[in-house]
Amino acid sequence: MKKTVLALCLLTGISIVPSALADDKPPRNAKPLSEIIRSVENKGYSPIVDVDYDDDDGWEIKAYRNNEKRELKVNPISGDIISDKKDD
Repeated sequence: MKKTVLALCLLTGISIVPSALADDKPPRNAKPLSEIIRSVENKGYSPIVDVDYDDDDGWEIKAYRNNEKRELKVNPISGDIISDKKDD
């Protein structure tokens, strides 16, 4: 999984932090990260600049929308954005 996340991030130009390669893992029934990223981009968030997974919060994604940096929390199973706030 760690190699898959790293490879996907390298191919899409997403920067990752060491915590993205930590032991927190999405549940077995989670959507693939590539599908999550595609969904977020289709909702107008681009570029995506950081992706991290936290067992408590799901996918934490930093991306731009309308030239403003946003911090998103995305449900790993449904792919729904459950939180969207300005990233300071």
